[in-house]
Amino acid sequence: MKINSTSPIYREVQHFRQLWIWVLTLFISVLCIYGAVQQLIMGKPFGNNPASDSMLVVITIIFGFGFPVFMYKINLTTEVHEDGLYLRFFPLHLSFRKIGLENIAEFNVETYRAIIDYGGWGIKYGRKGQAYNVSGNRGVQLQLSNGKRILIGSRRAEELAEALKSVLRR
Repeated sequence: MKINSTSPIYREVQHFRQLWIWVLTLFISVLCIYGAVQQLIMGKPFGNNPASDSMLVVITIIFGFGFPVFMYKINLTTEVHEDGLYLRFFPLHLSFRKIGLENIAEFNVETYRAIIDYGGWGIKYGRKGQAYNVSGNRGVQLQLSNGKRILIGSRRAEELAEALKSVLRR
């Protein structure tokens, strides 16, 4: 979706930079690369039931190199413009998703539990509605006029709420 106004009133870009995510991501990457070197270069089958050489190359490209790049690039961009709230979870969303101001019935800053309330981080659907979050436990809970609830995770939740309040007053 193309954004109508030129400069946002509020903009936040969040990345997955938690240590535990990167330890897990790099462990998977190093394990794949190690297995490929072991089997393809040293000639020793990797594991009890080794994959074929061509399958191991594919797995190494995807998980050894592609997955860490994907995890580095993925981000949640939140913008407030005169006509609405815009979200993009890149690279899953190539364009922004708009929530029009006319669709927002109410909102409030909230502390949440990502795993318990929504099933984790990312684009999630949980018992409390839909969530767009990357890290932390603070965000703005939107109540839409159609009854749906959407949580927008934010490191600057109060600023996001204030920006929404300012455009809704106009």
